[in-house]
Amino acid sequence: MSLAASLEKAGLGISVRLLEYTGDGERIVAVASKVSLSRSPAERLLAIGEDEVETWILETFRRQHFSPWEHSVYTFMVEGLSRVASHQLVRHRVASYTQLSHRYSEGYLREAALKACESIGLDCPSKPAETEGGRKAAYRLYSQALERAARDFGASERFAIAAKAFVIPPTILARGDGGDGVVEAYLRSAAIYYSLLSRGARREDARYILPDALRTRIVVTMNARELIQVFFPLRMCTRAQWEIRHIAWLLWRELSRVHPRLFRWAGPSCVLRENTLRTTPASLYSYLEGVERFTQPRCPELVENKAIPGCLRQAASVAPPGDGEYE
Repeated sequence: MSLAASLEKAGLGISVRLLEYTGDGERIVAVASKVSLSRSPAERLLAIGEDEVETWILETFRRQHFSPWEHSVYTFMVEGLSRVASHQLVRHRVASYTQLSHRYSEGYLREAALKACESIGLDCPSKPAETEGGRKAAYRLYSQALERAARDFGASERFAIAAKAFVIPPTILARGDGGDGVVEAYLRSAAIYYSLLSRGARREDARYILPDALRTRIVVTMNARELIQVFFPLRMCTRAQWEIRHIAWLLWRELSRVHPRLFRWAGPSCVLRENTLRTTPASLYSYLEGVERFTQPRCPELVENKAIPGCLRQAASVAPPGDGEYE
């Protein structure tokens, strides 16, 4: 099964939502660019037409003069990603982050527990306090249900339950046989977590048993320069781990909808380098479709010229576009 097919089958449960952005960001980038390179008085600098917006965005891109791009800022939320991916994400230093506290990520675990309870016909409270024995009694029921799911259920049932709380790598999903015990291990870790809570362990201590595959959510703020020069070149590339690559391509699609003039030339490092070599940069879509060819002898990741187009298509496979979406 291909990566794209595995991702589609997984229904990964990972989403990227653009919460807020500099609405007139393209114009602000153009004005800031003009301020830095023009002797015109302020009144003329600010009275900038649409054709000039296009001109100045292109001019700064061609010069790789990206300081004006820092004035366009984007806040987005990534929901349902694993802590494996969030740990990679926060390595990008020119950004601000607010992440779901690990001790409060129990909402994902409870969804898995309740699905397990439903599957075995066990009457479990939707909230731990809504049971006669209090929280500890509810936690015992959750633990029992998850343990039974890990022990007795078939692969597809285990996948469906585990996916509520954990991100399942496509290579594991593609096996279709329980992933050599990986999914079973996810469920058992959740069962042990609830068993510990039922015996009075603190959440901040019980969570040590949980794998980094546990889902989380994070709010991120980055500016256009960081996205264009650092985040997309690194994270849209095939060399990036599949989950953060999936997130990067989803984010690029969102940003391309609101500010197409800023992000149409964005892409993995091969695209950024190629566009810096050209008199006029080309869109990511044109490279994906083979309309434009790569001229660099090898990409920054040392992929030879003839292999770059296939490598780029593979990179995009984590977030296949709709018809004409990259145009």
